[in-house]
Amino acid sequence: MVTEFEVERAGGVLHAYDSGSDASGPFTLVWHHGSPQTGAPLDPVLSAAAARGIRVVSYGRPSYGGSTARPGRDVASAAADVVAIADALGLDRLAMMGASGGGPHALAAAALAPGRVVGVVTLGSPAPFTERFDWFGGMAAPAALRSAREGRAARAAFAEHDEFDPEQFVAADYAALEGEWASLGADVARSEAFGPGGLVDDDVALAAPWGFELGDVRAPVLVVQGADDRVIPPAHGEWLARWIPGAELWLRPSDGHISVLDAMPEALDWLLAKPGVRG
Repeated sequence: MVTEFEVERAGGVLHAYDSGSDASGPFTLVWHHGSPQTGAPLDPVLSAAAARGIRVVSYGRPSYGGSTARPGRDVASAAADVVAIADALGLDRLAMMGASGGGPHALAAAALAPGRVVGVVTLGSPAPFTERFDWFGGMAAPAALRSAREGRAARAAFAEHDEFDPEQFVAADYAALEGEWASLGADVARSEAFGPGGLVDDDVALAAPWGFELGDVRAPVLVVQGADDRVIPPAHGEWLARWIPGAELWLRPSDGHISVLDAMPEALDWLLAKPGVRG
């Protein structure tokens, strides 16, 4: 049974979730949600983790799912958020897994709380903004992130008329949302009740300096990327794998931004197989 709780943090609260699984497992998986969602753990994540004896903890980043707004937050701030939640639960051995906009936040925890994080998986994660490759190249709908480069006011103004572009998803993405990952689509719909602030702040943080360097990540890292991703194109995954020390890249030729999540159970097995991750 998943329990919900709140943790005091930075003048407000983080709304968090705990699967309540046996704490004697190899590690606790911290799931970092995509943008926008509520932070509630998704059914396929819970099922795959439970089958492997892994406890799952997740939370809504500020402005998501009942967590207090924190305008101006950067990606690096997620590390202290994770530590606060882990301290509240008495957890020491954590693995990070982040999808889409959750990927950079998973990496932040590994870079800035290295004593707690034993491994990281990113799925369809953006890379830090850089002019050393075409950061917007291949995005079907880059306007939101382009506005984020101009600052929070510009991104908030864009949110007033922003609409989802269906061309961002390929056929495999729509099939995933109708099947295994239906809970993701339902959670995105629930997140609308909390307004656009979380997505605005995510985009601004992702398009600005993250507050840490990729070279600071020393835990084992698996970068999972869909070759057909039109939201976060393959160049981002390739950049992450190039600049994170020792990172491994799984480039999945038929996957887009959602269907790449089908690799999640195999990614858990990858974590479990890494030396030292099991404790």
